[in-house]
Amino acid sequence: MHANTPADPLTSLAELPGVPDTVASVRTAVDRLYGHRVMRRRATEVAGEAALRGARGSAALSGADWALEEVRRRTDFGDGDQARTVGAALRITAEAGGWLQVWRATPLRVLARLHLLAASGGAPDGAPGATIGRPRLAGETVTEPALAEDQIPLPGAEELAARLDGLNQLLVTGSAAPALVTAAVVHGELLTLRPFTTHNGLVARAAQRIVLLGSGLDPKGVAPAEAGHAETGTEAYAQALAGYASGTAQGMAEWIAHCGRAVELGVRESVAVCEALQRGAA
Repeated sequence: MHANTPADPLTSLAELPGVPDTVASVRTAVDRLYGHRVMRRRATEVAGEAALRGARGSAALSGADWALEEVRRRTDFGDGDQARTVGAALRITAEAGGWLQVWRATPLRVLARLHLLAASGGAPDGAPGATIGRPRLAGETVTEPALAEDQIPLPGAEELAARLDGLNQLLVTGSAAPALVTAAVVHGELLTLRPFTTHNGLVARAAQRIVLLGSGLDPKGVAPAEAGHAETGTEAYAQALAGYASGTAQGMAEWIAHCGRAVELGVRESVAVCEALQRGAA
C-alpha cells in the first residue's frame, strides 16, 4: 500500500488548517534543542532527565500529580494507587525506547507489553488481574483516572477490536504524514478507545513517545511531550482529546496542535536542563 494513496488518512490530517504551521514550529523547536552545545557532550544526561520529567507528567495526567523531586527520591512505589501509578509511568517510559523494532512490525504486541509492564506493580484496587496485557472484552469496565466516560464515550468491544486492527494496519503500512501527526493520532486513538481495563493513559502516552523516538523527530528522547501535556493541565488535555474523539476536522486539528504544544513545552524543559548543566560545568 503506497503511503500517498487515499488509504493513508494521516496525510489529509497533516493538511488541515493550522497543522502545517504546528508541524514546522515543533520541528524548529526540536532542532534548536538538538543544536544546543550541551547536547553534543551530555545528551545521555539530558535524555535521562527528560524521561524522568516525562514519566512524572504522564503520572500526573493519570491522577498522581507528585512533585518532581518526590518522584526522583522515591524508591518504593508499591504502597497506594498513586504510588503505583508513578511507578508504572517510570517503568514504561524507561522501556519505551527498547521496543522500536517490534513496534514497526507488531504495534499491538508492544501495547500489550506496555500494559503488562504498567500493571506489574499491582492493579488498581478492584481491577482484576486476568485483564492485564489484553484488550478488554464486552462487559468489562475501564478505570481511567482524570477521564470520565461522560466526557468521551467508551467504544464497545466490537468497535474497539475493529479500530485497533485499523490502527495496527496503518502503523505497519506506514504513512507519509509528519511524525507529530502520527504520534498525535496514536495517542488520541488509544486514549479514545481505552483498549485496556486500566492504565490506558500511561500506555497511550508511552506509544506517542515510541512514535516520536522511532520517527527521527526526537531519536534521543529529549522532548518529553508527557511533561508538556501535564503543564497544560488535565482540563485542557481532556478538552483537546474530546476534539479528537469527535472526529471533526476542527477537533482533529486542535488535538494535533495541542500535542505539538506539548512537545514544544517538553523541549523547553530540556533546554532549561541543558542550561543548568552548562552553568554547572562552567
